[in-house]
Formats: sequence, C-alpha cells, structure tokens
Amino acid sequence: MGGYIFDMRKLVGHRTIIQCSGSIIIVDKNGRLLLGKRTDNHLWGYAGGSVEINEKIEDCAARELFEEMGIVADEMELFYINSGKDTHYIYPNGDEVSNIEIVYICRKYHGTPKAQESEIEELRYFTLDEITPDMISPPIRPVIEEYMRQFKKD
Repeated sequence: MGGYIFDMRKLVGHRTIIQCSGSIIIVDKNGRLLLGKRTDNHLWGYAGGSVEINEKIEDCAARELFEEMGIVADEMELFYINSGKDTHYIYPNGDEVSNIEIVYICRKYHGTPKAQESEIEELRYFTLDEITPDMISPPIRPVIEEYMRQFKKD
C-alpha cells in the first residue's frame, strides 16, 4: 500500500477517514460480472480503490481495474454513487472508513484477467443468479443490489 491513504493512516492511525474511491464493474458479453475474492475479508467484489491527490475519478477506476485484475477499460459509463452509513466499514486490520464510491460499468475492455495476488485471491465471472448478498464485501453490497435491481431478469 502506498500513496495518499497510506500517508493519512500514518497521521490518524485506525480512526475513521473519508475515503473517496473509483470502481468498475466488468460485464462480459454474456452479462456475467467479473469479481475478485479479496485477500482481507475473503468476500467478493469488483475492482476499485482510493483516489490519489489530483487524480481524475475515471483514471482512478481504470487504474485500479488494471492493477487488481489486469484488464484495460476501453469504455466506461457512470453507474452509481455509493455513500452513506452502509458504506461505513472497518477493515480486518482495524482501519475505519466512510466511503464515497463512484462506480462505473465497463462492457468494452481488453486484456487477460489476472489477479493482483496481494489483494485478490481469485478472479471469477458470475452470472447474476450465482450472486448472493452474503458473498459480497459489505461496503459494496448496495451497489451490487442496485445492479441486480436494474439488470437481473426474473
């Protein structure tokens, strides 16, 4: 870990900080979502992370996608802004955050999925029927629930 959040943690320890992040939900041509199993809480999520000083949110989301999953976003569309009490989270290491997350959907991308081993245990495509709330990392559950509301066909 490096950058802005790392520097902030040196100053505030585990205290709650506001964390702004950019994230991307990858959707393949069959409508499946590419999710990564996190190494910290062993739950599934999409690519995303903290914005660095002076970084555009779109660039942050694309950077995090490449770093965590080895994929390059060709096109992104704004999907959801995730914030509020449901995004308050305490990481397994004790760091506490109140997230403001700007989430994009990406259906046009290239590259071969490859997990960043320090953050992702496994990458896998899921159909919407395979995804349950309890398998998703807590602070992003509202995003996945909204995605399901909009795109899951009963």
